[in-house]
Amino acid sequence: MNKRIATHDTFVIEKSYDASPKEVFAAWSDPESKAKWFPKADVFEFRVGGIEKNKGGPPEGPVFTFEAIYQEIVTNQRIVYTYAMDLEETRISVSVTTVEFKDTDSGTQLTFTEQGVFLDGQDTVEHREHGTNILLDHLGDIFNQK
Repeated sequence: MNKRIATHDTFVIEKSYDASPKEVFAAWSDPESKAKWFPKADVFEFRVGGIEKNKGGPPEGPVFTFEAIYQEIVTNQRIVYTYAMDLEETRISVSVTTVEFKDTDSGTQLTFTEQGVFLDGQDTVEHREHGTNILLDHLGDIFNQK
């Protein structure tokens, strides 16, 4: 019998963007805008109780499934969602994520906080934080193209 483990961990990433909170929030809330920096959603229902779901992965590689449920949305200020991540048919993590948008003199301070349970050694907080940093850098690239 395989040993089953659950590892709980939290990470916080802060990024500054040269755009208003309204613009940065729109990059999360509009499916076309979000698809420019995050894997394109197969389902995108940006409302409390709504689902966002996508499947994908590297060419010739494993398929990952991301399925989120929006728990709270405060326009231009905060998004809270829960999500599960699967690798093929195996659940590898479940998380609660809070994204906060704060107005600054130079644009927006984004604070991304993820509290996760990583299952059976299939994923780690270090891998998730690394991948999230890459995605949030892609988001920043959108505002640098203006």
